Amino acid sequence: MLRFTGKVAIVTGGAGGIGSPTACLLADQGAQVVIADLNFEGAKQVAGKISGNGGTALPIDVDLTQEDEIEAMVRTTLGAFGRIDVLYNNAADLSSESFARDRDVESMDVEVWDRSFRVNVRGTMLCCKYTLPHMPRNAGASIINTASNLGLQGGLIQAAYSASKAALIQLTRSIATSHGKLGIRCNAISPGLVMTDNVAKTVPGSLREMVEAETLTPYLGTPRDIACVVAFLASDEARYINGQNLVVDGGTASHIPGFAQMRKLFPSPQ
Repeated sequence: MLRFTGKVAIVTGGAGGIGSPTACLLADQGAQVVIADLNFEGAKQVAGKISGNGGTALPIDVDLTQEDEIEAMVRTTLGAFGRIDVLYNNAADLSSESFARDRDVESMDVEVWDRSFRVNVRGTMLCCKYTLPHMPRNAGASIINTASNLGLQGGLIQAAYSASKAALIQLTRSIATSHGKLGIRCNAISPGLVMTDNVAKTVPGSLREMVEAETLTPYLGTPRDIACVVAFLASDEARYINGQNLVVDGGTASHIPGFAQMRKLFPSPQ
């Protein structure tokens, strides 16, 4: 089903674990897709894959900490395609270095805190700032922001990342409120732990096992799971969904604490 024929989508972090399959899915459904990423070689590879499958994609090298590069990304997109219908703000600071240094507030590395907000929140805000004036009014324009279930719940580590994702959820509501009557929707997705290549590199196996034990599905999410939700929220099928944060975490956030331990006392039916 070609839900996005004639539409143009920007995917930030488009070379990454969630961004790449999302960009490919949008292209498969008819969109012309901009692959925006600091990893330009990776962006070119994704764009080449889309082109090889008969789609249209444009890789753009962009650093979300640099306002002028974000503005240039929007100008380049408009120059190439003449419009922007979908903006998927997926890029975030997910480096192994940041993960290792992002702990509790008392031991917080302020540089990590600042970078989390500079990339995850400020970068997303600027992408919206420069894209919104060019999105068509009352024609199904959609912004989707990747938040996290860590932005909804407290944790022992990743205080900076979690706080930045909570801020993104509120930014989502603000944009939906200010631009909803213009026919521009803005929603957020809060994934749980998704098995990307980066997760495999940065998240210890013992931690993955703990999260999996607390997840209600018999598996952890895949990038494709998130891509399908993005495509839905970007489509006209979701035209009455605005200002919402959709938790996509296999049910991890839906149950009382101690679920994994209680299963030992009350085994699930086989």
